[in-house]
Amino acid sequence: MKKHLFTVLCAFAAVAVIASAAFAASPTLETVKKRGNLICGVNTGLTGFSAPDDKGVWRGFDVDYCRGISAAIFGDPDKVTYKPLTGKTRFPALQSGEIDVLSRNTTWTFKRDVNLGFEFVGVLYYDGQGFIARKSLGVKSAKELGGASICIQTGTTTELNLADFFRSNNMKFKSVVVEDAAEARQNYAANRCDAYTTDRSGLAAQRSVLKNPADHVILPEIISKEPLGPVVRHGDNVWGDIARWVRNALIVAEELGITSKNVDAMKKSNNPEIKRMLGQEGDFGSMLGLSKDWAYNVIKGVGNYSEIYERHIGPKTAIGLARGYNQLWTKGGILYSPPFR
Repeated sequence: MKKHLFTVLCAFAAVAVIASAAFAASPTLETVKKRGNLICGVNTGLTGFSAPDDKGVWRGFDVDYCRGISAAIFGDPDKVTYKPLTGKTRFPALQSGEIDVLSRNTTWTFKRDVNLGFEFVGVLYYDGQGFIARKSLGVKSAKELGGASICIQTGTTTELNLADFFRSNNMKFKSVVVEDAAEARQNYAANRCDAYTTDRSGLAAQRSVLKNPADHVILPEIISKEPLGPVVRHGDNVWGDIARWVRNALIVAEELGITSKNVDAMKKSNNPEIKRMLGQEGDFGSMLGLSKDWAYNVIKGVGNYSEIYERHIGPKTAIGLARGYNQLWTKGGILYSPPFR
C-alpha cells in the first residue's frame, strides 16, 4: 500500500513539474514587456527583407516577422526597435543580449545551433547560394567562373560554400571581401568583382536595385542549402516557444485560409483548430505568457505567411521571387508547421 501511495505521489509530482514548466515565466519576455518594445536584429539593408524606406520606416519580409512577435506580445505590431547588423556583428549582438531576437537571413547550421548556444526556432525561408554576373561577361554557368573575382560578405556561410564549390570543380578565384550587402552591391556595380555570391533571394533583392537590373543574370547553379530562420539564445525556452509559434501561426493561418482581412469573421468558424488558434477555445496563450488572442493579433497585424511573402518579395514585386520550396506542403512546397492542438 505504501509503495502504491509513493508511486501515485511521484506521478502527481511529475505532473506538477511539467505543468510548472509549461507555464514558466520567460525572463526575456518580462524584459521586453518592462522595456515596452522588442529589439530585433535585422540586415543592414536588403531590399524586400529588411531595409528602411524613404521615410526611415523599416519594411520587409524579415521585418514583418519581428512585427508579428510585437503583435503577439503587445497587441501592436509596431512596438519594435530595429538593430541593423552585419554578418560579423549579428551573433555577438544576440549573445550579449543587445537584441531579443535575430531576424536576419541567417542560415541554420550545426555549429551555430549547438556550439554558439543559439536556438533556431524554424525555417522562415528555404534558400540556396547562387551567383549573379553581368550578362556582358558572357557566362551562362557558375562553372565558367574559373579565375574570376567574386564579391562575398565576411562572417557568412557563403565563404566556405564558395571555397568548396571552386575546389570541387578544380577552379581558382579571387575573393573581394566586404562587410555587408550594400558594400557588396557597390563593389559589384563598380566592376570591382566579376560576380557576386550570396543566397539567391539576396541576389534577386540586390539585382532589383541595380541601375539596369536586366543587364545582370542570376546563374542557374544552387551550390548549398540555406535554411534561413529566426534565432534566439539558448536558456529561455518559453521565449523560444514564442518566437517559434509566431512563425508557425503565420504558416497555419495560410493553410487554414485565415488572412488579415477575414480574421475577424474567422473567429466564428466551427473549425476546432481555428478556434484554438484564435483564442476562442482553450487557453494556449497562457502557456506562452501571452493573451488568449495572441495569434489573432499576429494575423490581424501582419497577415499570414502568403500575405507577407507577396507584399515584399513575391512575383508581383521588384524582387520577383516565386514561392518554390517556400510554397505550402499541400501545394508542392516544403513549408510546414505543427498543428495548434
